[in-house]
This record gives sequence, C-alpha cells and structure tokens, in this order.
Amino acid sequence: MNRVITVERTLDATPRMEAERFRQLLAGRGTLVVNLLSSPGSGKTSLLAATAQHWAGKYHMAVLVGDIATDRDAQRLAPHVPVIQLTTGGACHLGLPLVQQGWERFAEQAFDFLFIENVGNLVCPSSHDLGEHLRVVMLATTEGDDKPAKYPKAFRTSHAMVISKTDLLPYVPFDVSAAAADARSVRPDLEVFPLASLSGSGLEPWCDFLVRQHGLRLAETVSTGGG
Repeated sequence: MNRVITVERTLDATPRMEAERFRQLLAGRGTLVVNLLSSPGSGKTSLLAATAQHWAGKYHMAVLVGDIATDRDAQRLAPHVPVIQLTTGGACHLGLPLVQQGWERFAEQAFDFLFIENVGNLVCPSSHDLGEHLRVVMLATTEGDDKPAKYPKAFRTSHAMVISKTDLLPYVPFDVSAAAADARSVRPDLEVFPLASLSGSGLEPWCDFLVRQHGLRLAETVSTGGG
C-alpha cells in the first residue's frame, strides 16, 4: 500500500531553520548581520563606503555584494572593506546558500558587522530570510516619497529605513515626513534615518544605531534563539 507523505511543512521549514542556524552562528562569533534592501541606484554602496570610513579603526565590517552581473560595486568598496561579490546570474534576489558560500570565503576572519548588499529590488528580497539580525530598507529622495505605499512588504519586514541623498532635497519633489508616515503605517516602530552619504550629513545617528543594535540583537539572538 502506498503511503502519502506531507512535505509542504518541511519545504517551508528548512529554509527558516537554515537561516536561524546561520543567524545563531554569526551571533556566537559576535557578528551582526545587516541585510540592506533598496531599488537600484538608491545609494547602498555609497552608504556602506561612508559607514566604513566613519568607523575606520574602530569597528570591523565586511560586505557581501549581490548583483545580477558585474563586480563594479564590489570594486568600489574594496578600498574600504573586505568584500566578496555574489553574482546571481539573473535572479532578482540573494539566497541563503549563496550568502553562506560568500561568508565562508572570508575564512574565519573576525568582524563586528557583516553587511549584505542585496540585489537592487524592492519586491523579491523582502520575502527571503538570509539569516540577518537586522533588515534595513533604503529609499533615495530621487525615487519619490510614495515607495513605502507602493511596496509595503519591503518596509513592513524591515527594522529601519534610510532616506538617502537628502542633499538633493532642494531639487527634487520629496517629502521626508510623508515617506516616514507611509512607512510607519505598515511598521509603526520603524527607525528612520535621513542622510547624505557623500557629505556625511546624518551619518553619525545611523552608525550609532548600528552599534546599539549590535549589542541588543546579538544578546537577544544568543539568549532566546530568535532572530
């Protein structure tokens, strides 16, 4: 007699368990994993370079850069931080296996922060847990302030929002308060950081937030086994 085996729960649970194992592994090593989401061209690479320069000699960070093609963003970051390029070959988001492979290439180096610069997309990446402790969504002033209303899941699943390129506010129709209000309508506790990576304006509150999260979220992950 044939047996019917239910596999739906296993298929769904396995990625979650793998993500949790990765989260626990890096928490145990004192590394906070930050998954950075945005549309293409929002300024993720510039923000990471500015963050690395702000922390120079104080905190150690590494970056996994996700792109569909080329290693141009990784090359831009290489003078500032250890970086590994993850090329998806067409996929619109990074997956945990590729992230794990990238992490292993750092060969047991010690880092305070591991940033995952996800593929530029506000849809696909928001549905995939990469074992991060902190998810940050980025919105540039050049994109318009209605992105949180149009792409709510990216903002609902994030812990913080960076509004980038604020130095362009005099020249573009963007309302910071409206963008923050729309984002907080789907995530009331969302932290919001308006900044300009090139000038450094607003960078210090962002970096201070990350340092606080390092202590809080790693302690929470280790003590509760949660992300």
